[in-house]
Amino acid sequence: MSGMDALEKEIQEAAVSRQQAEEAFLQADAKLKDLLVKGRAGGLGPSQMAKLTGFTREWVAKIAPDPKRSRQGAIQRRLDRLSSDDS
Repeated sequence: MSGMDALEKEIQEAAVSRQQAEEAFLQADAKLKDLLVKGRAGGLGPSQMAKLTGFTREWVAKIAPDPKRSRQGAIQRRLDRLSSDDS
């Protein structure tokens, strides 16, 4: 039975290692996404940040959309809603 005990211990250690790796990934992912948003707000384009990260331009643009466009889109949606209420 000691072979099974060793296997159980190895499984537990692997599970702990995986959990730690997942936590490290999530922290690194959050940091990267935060930096992409800051970069976009600072004037970096998605293509430039894609080259820096190795991710696709589309992924970067999804994570860090153009702040000017997002604001303009929200304003337009409000204006459209107000226009439809007047009808």
